[in-house]
Amino acid sequence: MSKKLNVPAIVRRAYQKKKHLSSFLKSLHRRKLPKLLDTVKAVDKEVWAEINCLDCANCCKTMTPTFKKSEVTKIATHLNMTYKQYFDKYLMIDEDNGDIVNKNTPCQHLNLKTNMCSVYELRPHDCSGFPHFIRKDFLDQTGVYTENLHRCPATLAMVEKLEQQILKAK
Repeated sequence: MSKKLNVPAIVRRAYQKKKHLSSFLKSLHRRKLPKLLDTVKAVDKEVWAEINCLDCANCCKTMTPTFKKSEVTKIATHLNMTYKQYFDKYLMIDEDNGDIVNKNTPCQHLNLKTNMCSVYELRPHDCSGFPHFIRKDFLDQTGVYTENLHRCPATLAMVEKLEQQILKAK
């Protein structure tokens, strides 16, 4: 059962711990821990038992997903729009990497009163998989997790719990 999240306090804690947790994540490359992904999976279960995204939705409020063209088409069709109409109204190409992203935050599909997504069943993979903990390339994503510490309470909790688990296993 989740409890209401104090997002501003979590964001402050994340900024305070960012240097330390970033260093911990970087150290995982050197440690070559066997069964790291098994530990990540166990920690992932713990995190989601404690955190409900509907209590926060900070990712939808402060970040933009990357859309695939096929995802844009599905959402546009669902909204009775053409690809071009939807793209022109809501999206742009990120100049840094060429990705299709939202023009603005919060996301156009976020209901700010309920924190619910109006296109939840059609949302981009970038949204449905966020914060992308369970990945074969977990170690390649440590920089992303560091950047998301202050944006996602689940990311902060996951990195903190992962550190505790690894320290316990020593």
